[in-house]
Amino acid sequence: MNGEHERGRPPGASSQSDQQAVESGASDSEWLRYASRPLPAYRFVPGVTPHPRRHPGGHSYGQPEPAISVPAPDQWQTSDAYLYGVDLYNFAFWWECHEVFEGFWRAAPKTEQGCFFQALIHVAAANLKICMGSPASADRLSLAALERFQTLPQIYMGIDVRGFEHAMRAYVAGSREEPALIRLLTSADRRGTNRTIQTGLSQDR
Repeated sequence: MNGEHERGRPPGASSQSDQQAVESGASDSEWLRYASRPLPAYRFVPGVTPHPRRHPGGHSYGQPEPAISVPAPDQWQTSDAYLYGVDLYNFAFWWECHEVFEGFWRAAPKTEQGCFFQALIHVAAANLKICMGSPASADRLSLAALERFQTLPQIYMGIDVRGFEHAMRAYVAGSREEPALIRLLTSADRRGTNRTIQTGLSQDR
């Protein structure tokens, strides 16, 4: 996995409103980077910063839409696009990660993976709506994401789905200040999580 153990700091915001958007995202100053691709020059916030593709000053202006190849769920670590999408999400590039995840969703819409990526799209959009001061829209999107996450296994595409759900619910409820971050699980992490699940099942019997 490229840069799995590298850490980076969010780039400086390009305006006061963009800074507020960053601050209403995750506040952790040191986040894991999973891909080596550089992050965009700024975060797109509608009405605040230039549209990345339509505006001549946009950070992706004139660039072709990236080709997306959907990996098998247990081969997620081979997809640089997926790792980059996770980086964008963790660094509060809500619109940009939405675009990446939408590419995966369009490639496999009516599948379990499609449901997974649609959930991530809703989460990113909800976080952006919070930044833009639209809490009602954010609540609707968050609920739509949670409905889709509930149909997925405990561990999916390297994410502890139940743990992510828990953090997301806390953020929506206001008991957590930062959005839920995505921490991709290593093989050792997955073994530990699976042991926890099995222990819980044994205790329930």
